[in-house]
Amino acid sequence: MTAAHDSRNFFLEGPAGRLEAILWTPATTVPPQLAAVVCHPHPLFGGTMHNKVVYQAAKSLDALGIPVLRFNFRGAGLSGGEHDRGQGEQGDVRSALDFLHNEFPGVPLLVAGFSFGSVVGLRVGCEDPRVSHLIGLGIPVNSSDFSFLNGCNKPKLFVHGSNDKFGAAEKVKTLVASWPGENRLVVVDEADHFFAGKLDQLDRAINTWLTDDVFRTAH
Repeated sequence: MTAAHDSRNFFLEGPAGRLEAILWTPATTVPPQLAAVVCHPHPLFGGTMHNKVVYQAAKSLDALGIPVLRFNFRGAGLSGGEHDRGQGEQGDVRSALDFLHNEFPGVPLLVAGFSFGSVVGLRVGCEDPRVSHLIGLGIPVNSSDFSFLNGCNKPKLFVHGSNDKFGAAEKVKTLVASWPGENRLVVVDEADHFFAGKLDQLDRAINTWLTDDVFRTAH
C-alpha cells in the first residue's frame, strides 16, 4: 500500500548553492509522527535521489504517512556546488533538516541514508537534537569510518545484504552489536549492495521496524 501524497519539486538553499529536492507530503490533516530525509549514494558513481534503494525507502516511509524529503547532494543532478568527499555534504544534510524542521515544526525527524548517504546522513543525524531516529541501508563499513556511532544512543535500523561487497555482513553484525541505543539489524539473504530483486524485503524491514519498534513504543 502506498499512501496518497502531494509531491513538490523545488530547490533547497544549501551552503554551496541550491539543492534539487522532492518532498512527498501525506494528503491528510493528521499530524505526522515523524518527518524524514533520505540521503543518496555516492554521486561520483552515479548516485542521485532517484536511486532505486533511496526511492524504495522513500516509498516505505510515505506508506506509513511520513513526509519524505529527497535531495541531490552538491554537484549531483541539478544541485549546485562540487562533490566534497562527504565533508561539505554534511552541510547539505543540515540544510535539508532545517527545511523539514521549518515545514513540520515540532515533529521529530528521521534521517535515512544508503551507502555514501548513510555515512554522511547518520553522522549529521547523530549530532542534531531534532533527529530522533536513524536508518542505515547498505552501510559501507569496509571503506568508511562509522566510529561516530559509538556515542549515538538514538534508535537505529540497519538493513544490509548478506552479499554486500562494500560491507562485510559479519563486520556489520559486530559493529551494530557494539553501538549503544536500541539497534535493529536486518540482514537480507542473498542480497547485494543494491538489494537487486530484494527491495520488497527492504520495504518489509522498514515497515516492521517503524510499526513495531517506533510507533508502538511511542504510544
